[in-house]
Amino acid sequence: MADEAKRIYIADDDDNIRQVIRTFLTSDGYQVEDFPTGDLLLERFTQSPCNLAILDVMMPGSDGFAICTALRKVSTVPIIMLTARDSENDYAMGLGLGSDDYITKPFSAMALLMRVRAIFRRIDFESQKHSADIPAAASFGKLALDEASRHILKEGQPLALTPTEYEVLKYLMLHANQAVSREELLNTVWGFETAVETRATDDTVRRLRQKLDGCGVNIAAVWGFGFRLEERK
Repeated sequence: MADEAKRIYIADDDDNIRQVIRTFLTSDGYQVEDFPTGDLLLERFTQSPCNLAILDVMMPGSDGFAICTALRKVSTVPIIMLTARDSENDYAMGLGLGSDDYITKPFSAMALLMRVRAIFRRIDFESQKHSADIPAAASFGKLALDEASRHILKEGQPLALTPTEYEVLKYLMLHANQAVSREELLNTVWGFETAVETRATDDTVRRLRQKLDGCGVNIAAVWGFGFRLEERK
C-alpha cells in the first residue's frame, strides 16, 4: 500500500477517466483530488501543494503543457502527462517542459498506477539512503551532492531540480568523466528502455545544461552513445 501521506492531483476533462484513475489510486492508499481543468488544479496547488500531479494535455482553458510550465515555475513536484495523441512531438514537448513521465491514451489504469508507484518508489528509496553511502567523489566542479536532503548544491546553495533532473545529474556526477549511454540512464532513472523514449534523456539533459551555467561543469554529448559530465576548460 502507498503511503497515505502522499497526495495526488489529477486534471482531465473526461469524467470517466478521472473516476477510474481516482478509484485505482485511492484503492492503493493515495489521497486523490481530481479537477475537470488544469486551471482548477493549479489554483488548488497554490493553496496546498500535492506530491504528484497527473495532467491531461488537451483540456478546456489552459492545456496540460501550460499547467506543467506554471507548476515548474514554483515547484519540482513530479508530473505525469496524459495525451490522446500518440505523437513524438507531444512526448518531447511534455518532457522538455519538465514532466517526469508521459503516457498515451488509451491506457490501462494499472499501467498508470505502476508509473506512479515507480516514481514514488524511486524518491522514497533515494531519500532513505544515507549520505555516507555516496562516495566522496560525488563532488565535481562547483557541485556537491547532498544525498540526505536529495539536493545538488552549487557553492552551498541547492539547484532547483525536478526529481528526474536530480537523478540524472546525480548519476552523471557519480560517473564523472565517464561516457554514460542513453539506455543506461533510461534503465537507471526511468526504469524503461525504448527507442522513442530515449528522447527523455535528451530533453532532461538539455534542461540540466541550462541550470548548470556557472557551475564549472558541462554535460558533453558522446556522439551516437550518450553523455559525459566533465569540467569546463
